[in-house]
Amino acid sequence: MILKQFELPNAPSDQTGPVKAWSEPVTIPTYLPLPPDKNPMFLEKRVYQGSSGRVYPLPFIDRIATEAVDHSWQAAHIENEFLRVMVLPEIGGRIHVGMDKTNGYDFFYRQNVIKPALVGLAGPWISGGVEFNWPQHHRPATFMPVELLFEEHGDGSRTIWCSDHDPVNRLKGMHGICLHPGKAYLELKVRLYNRTPFTQTFLWWANAAVHVHELYQSFFPPDVQHVADHAKRAVSRFPLCDGLYYGVDYGTRSKNGVPVDEQPKKFIPPGNYAPNDLSWYANIPVPTSYMALDSSEDFLGGYDHKRRAGMVHVADHHIAPGKKQWTWGNHEFGYAWDRNLTDEDGHYVELIAGVFTDNQPDFSFLGPWETRAFNQYWYPIQEIGPARWANLDAALSLRVMDGKALVGICTTHAFRHARVLLTTKGLEVRRVWVFDLVPGKPFVETSEIPPHCLDTDLEVVVESNDGREILRYTPRPIPDRPLPPPATEPLLPEEIQSNDDLYVTGLHLDQYRHATRAPDAYWREALRRDPGDSRCNNALGMWHLRRGEFEAAEEDFRRAIGRLTQRNPNPCDGEPYYNLGITLRYLGREKEAYDAFYKATWNAAWQSAAFLGLAELDVKRNHWDTAIRHLRNSLWTNSENSNARNLAVVVLRALGQEAEAARLLEETLSLDPLDCWARYLKTNSQPTDNQLVLDLAFDYARGGLFREAIEIVKRANRNVNDGSVPIVLYALAHFDRLIGDTRGADKISLEAAQVSPDYCFPSRLEELIILRAAIAANPHDARAPYYLGNLLYDRRRYREAISLWEQSARLDPSFSVAWRNLGIGYFNAMGDADLARSNFDKAIEAAPTDARVFYERDQLWKRLGESPHRRLPEFEEHDELVSLRDDLSVELVSLYNQTRRHNEALKVLEQRRFQPWEGGEGLALAQHVRTHILLGKHELSRGNATGARHFFETALKAPENLGEAKHLLADYSDVYFWLGTAFQGLGDDAAACQWWERAAHHEGDFEEMSVKEFSEMTYYKALALKRLNRTRDAEELLRALLAHAEALAKQETKIDYFATSLPAMLLFNDDPQRRNMVTALFLQAQAYLGLGDRVKGQRLTTQVLELDGNHPLAADLLSDIELFSSAVSAPD
Repeated sequence: MILKQFELPNAPSDQTGPVKAWSEPVTIPTYLPLPPDKNPMFLEKRVYQGSSGRVYPLPFIDRIATEAVDHSWQAAHIENEFLRVMVLPEIGGRIHVGMDKTNGYDFFYRQNVIKPALVGLAGPWISGGVEFNWPQHHRPATFMPVELLFEEHGDGSRTIWCSDHDPVNRLKGMHGICLHPGKAYLELKVRLYNRTPFTQTFLWWANAAVHVHELYQSFFPPDVQHVADHAKRAVSRFPLCDGLYYGVDYGTRSKNGVPVDEQPKKFIPPGNYAPNDLSWYANIPVPTSYMALDSSEDFLGGYDHKRRAGMVHVADHHIAPGKKQWTWGNHEFGYAWDRNLTDEDGHYVELIAGVFTDNQPDFSFLGPWETRAFNQYWYPIQEIGPARWANLDAALSLRVMDGKALVGICTTHAFRHARVLLTTKGLEVRRVWVFDLVPGKPFVETSEIPPHCLDTDLEVVVESNDGREILRYTPRPIPDRPLPPPATEPLLPEEIQSNDDLYVTGLHLDQYRHATRAPDAYWREALRRDPGDSRCNNALGMWHLRRGEFEAAEEDFRRAIGRLTQRNPNPCDGEPYYNLGITLRYLGREKEAYDAFYKATWNAAWQSAAFLGLAELDVKRNHWDTAIRHLRNSLWTNSENSNARNLAVVVLRALGQEAEAARLLEETLSLDPLDCWARYLKTNSQPTDNQLVLDLAFDYARGGLFREAIEIVKRANRNVNDGSVPIVLYALAHFDRLIGDTRGADKISLEAAQVSPDYCFPSRLEELIILRAAIAANPHDARAPYYLGNLLYDRRRYREAISLWEQSARLDPSFSVAWRNLGIGYFNAMGDADLARSNFDKAIEAAPTDARVFYERDQLWKRLGESPHRRLPEFEEHDELVSLRDDLSVELVSLYNQTRRHNEALKVLEQRRFQPWEGGEGLALAQHVRTHILLGKHELSRGNATGARHFFETALKAPENLGEAKHLLADYSDVYFWLGTAFQGLGDDAAACQWWERAAHHEGDFEEMSVKEFSEMTYYKALALKRLNRTRDAEELLRALLAHAEALAKQETKIDYFATSLPAMLLFNDDPQRRNMVTALFLQAQAYLGLGDRVKGQRLTTQVLELDGNHPLAADLLSDIELFSSAVSAPD
C-alpha cells in the first residue's frame, strides 16, 4: 500500500465564524486491533511505566492486524486563521493533527496511518499527535472512545470537549481543545473529577509527539540543570551529560566522540553540537526518558532546524512542573519501534508536559468528589530557533555570536507597532525596534553589542504600543548546583526504625501503585509495634475497604478513632470517621454510618464528602428538607462537587423548588457539559455506554432511589458484547429485590445467568454486593460465582475467589474460563502445582480452540519442568493454535532449537510477522540469533566455514518481520566469537582477529532492561581473548566471572524495586532465588569450561538442565562441548 497524506476536509459552508468547529469522518489506512481475549487478565506483578501494570477489569488485546485497510474514523475538527487541529474521539480523544496554517508545518507529529503497537496498558497504542494520559501513564482508555461535545463561547472561541470515566477506577476525566479568534495558540482545558467516595491517586501527562531528525532539538528552560529517569532512579546533568545515563557513557563521548561501532545509520549528527548534548535527538542511541528537575519556568518545546519551525508548551509551573522528553533512540532498536508504529511517517520524540506530577510514576491525591481544573497551551514558532523564554503571548530566543546579539520573537496574537528593546547592564539601550508582531511573521534581528558581552549582560523587553509589557527576559548566571542523588529503595518493614517512616513508606507504595512491594506490610509492622497507631490503622482500614473487606475495615477505623479520641473527643482529623461512615453504609448499618459521617463534618477537610454521605442517607429516609440542607453544606466547602449538585437537583424537584433546581442544573452543565447525571436530569437521555449507565444507577442507589435506578438500568443496551450486560441484569434484579419485586428479580436473575460471559470483569464494590446477593438468591447460577471470583481475585482475596470459581466450575463444567482461572489461582495463590495442572487440562478440554489457554498451560508446564520433548508434540498437534499467537510461535522456535531441529525453527521465524510488547522486546530476536548461531555451528562441525559464516553474519541482521532490533548495549560476543572462528576456518586470520577483538572489547550486557557487568556473554569474550593469544587476560576474566557466579549463588535474591519490566513474573509466580541459582550454576559451568576444567563444566551444565530442562543456553553449551571441545574450553 502506497501511503499519502490523508486529506483534511474543508470546513462546511455553515461554518462562518472566526473559529470553525465541526464533526466529519476521515478515512485513514488502519491496522485494526484484533478482538480482545475473553479470559480475564490478572497481571498482578506486571510493571508498567514504573508502577503497577494491573490491567483488570479491561479486556486485553495482544495482536494487531498485519495488513492495513481504509477505515473511516469519527473526527472532530477545529480551526481559526492560524491553526488547524483534528481530534480522534474514538482513540481516547487524542489530538491527531496540529498544523500551523501560516507555513504548513505540523507542529505535532501527524500520522497518516493508524498503526497501533502493543504499548498501551491493555494493548493497542498509537504514536503521534497529543495523547492525554491520566490517571496513569499511558491512559488506560487510550484506545477507547470518549464522549464528544462542541461548545461555542461568547467571544467567538470554540471548544471540542472529550469526556470519559476511567475504566479502572471510574474517575471522570474531561479535556477540551479550544481555539480563540485571532490567537495562534491551542488551549487545552482539563477538568478531572473524582466521582467516587474514596481518595484516589492520579497523574496527568500530555504526550505531544514531534517529527525528528539529526537537526531536531528539544528545549527546556535555561534553569534546568538536571534531569531524572523514571522514579528518579537515575539522574544526569542537562543538557550536557557528563556520565552514564541509560547505560550510555556520554562522558566518554564528550571527549572521544561516538565510537565507530555505535554510530547511527540514520540521522548522523553533523558535528556542530556536542555528542553528549541530550537536547538533540540524534545524540541519544537507546530508549531514554528524561524529566526536568527543579525548574521555576513555565515552558518547554522543540525546534526543527531544517524546517525552521517548532513548538512551545506553556503551563503554570506551580501546578505543572512536569517537563519530559522520551525517545526510542537513534539506533536500530528505535528504528524498529518506529516501523512498528508507522509506515512512512518517520521518527518522533515526545515532549511531554505533566500537571500535578514531575515524574513517572509521581501520583497526586484526589479527594472524594474533588475536582481539579487547569489549562495547558501549545503554539507553533517559526524562524527564531529554540526559545530561551516563553509565555502565552510570545516566545523569545536570544543568542550572542561574534559580537552580535541575535533576537527572535514569535507571538501568539497581533501586536501592532510593538517595541522591542535590547539593553545591556546599566540599562544602556542598545537597540529599539518598532515592529508589527503577528503570528506567522516572526521578528528576527541582530544588533552589535560590546566586545566580551555575554547573554547574561543583556535584557530584552517587548512592549505593546500602549506600553503593556508582553515579555521581559533577563538571562541570569545559573549557579552550578550539585547533581541530586537518585531515589533509593525503601528498607524492608522490619528494618525501618520508626512508625512514622513505616506509615510514610506504606503510603508512598500505595500512592505510587508499586507493582511488587505491598504497602500493608509496612502498616502491619507499625501496628505490631503499636496496635493503636491511628494513621496506620486508618491506612490499613482503607486497604481493607478497597478490597471489600468491610468488617476488617471497620475494626481498623474504630482503632484509629480510639487512639485519636483517647484524650480528645474532637480529633483534628476527621478522615477515620468519614471512612467508617462509608464502611458502615456498605454493611447496611445506616444509623451508625450517619453518626460517623456527622462526626466527620467537624473537620473542614471532610465536610463536603461527609455532608454528601449524610444527604444520600437523608434521601433514602425521605428526609428531603434535611437532605437539601446537608447538600448545601457540602457545596459550601466544595462548590464543584458534581454529585452533590446533581443530587440537590433531585431533592429540589422533590421539594417542588423547580426554579432553583433548573438554575443549579444549568450551572452544573456550564461547569461540565458532559456530566452524565446532569445531562440525564436535563434531557432524560442516558449514556450509550453501559458502564456509564451503571455509574449513574449507582449514584441514584446510594440515595435509596432504587426505582429511578431501575428505570435507568432497564434502558441499558442489551445488544452489546462488551461484558456489561450480565452486570446490568444482575443490578436490575438487585434493585427489584430492594423494592420488594422478588418475582421480577428472579426472572431477571435467570436471564443474567444465561447471557454471554465474555469480557464480564466486574470491579466496583457495588458489583461485589450485587453478586453476593445474586448467589444467595440463586445457588444454581454458575455465572455469578465466576464474576464475583474475578472481582475478588483482582482484589487479592485469593481463597474466596478460588472457592467461588470452584463453585462455578461444579455448576457448569463446560465453562473453560473458570477452570483456567483456577489453574492460575492454584499455582500463584495456593502454590499447588498439581491442582493447577489438572485444572488447566480441564480448561483445554472445555475450550480446545482457546490459544491463550493453550499458551498458559504450556508456560505452566515449562515452569514445572516439562521437557522440550514432552512439550513439542503438543505444539505440533495444535499447530493452528500456535499460528494465532506470537508467544506460542516463539516457544515453538525455541522447542525446535532445543530438540536440534534448527531448519524448522528458521522456517517459523521467516514466515511470521511478530509484534513485540514494549518492555518485553527481544524474544523473537533472541531466537533469530540463536537459530542462526546453531545453524552456523552445525556447518562448522561439517567443515563448511563458508556456510557457517553466512549464518553467523545473518544472526547480526534483524529482519523487519521480527518487529524488533538489537539494543545498542546488548552484547553479541557469542556471534562475534563464532564469526571469528568461521573466518579462521576460511583462512582469513585478519578478519578472524577483528571479530575476536570486537568480542573481547565489548563492555557489559543489556539484560532485563539494565546493563550488567557479567552475563552469559562474558564467557565468549574470554574465548575470544584466548584466540587472540591473550591467555592471561582471558583467565583473569574467567576467574572474575567465576567469583561473580559464586557470589551470585550465595546472594539473597530480591525483586528489583525500580524495575520497569518483569516479564518472568508476568503470568505465573516466579522463584527468583531458584532462577538466580540456575543462572549462577550456568555461569560457573562456563567459567570452568573456559578455564579448562571440562569435567566440572560439563557436570555443572548437566546440573543446570536437570533443574531447568528448557534452559536454552545450557542445551546449546552441552552440544558445543560435544562438537567443539577445543573451541569452548582451554586451547589444546
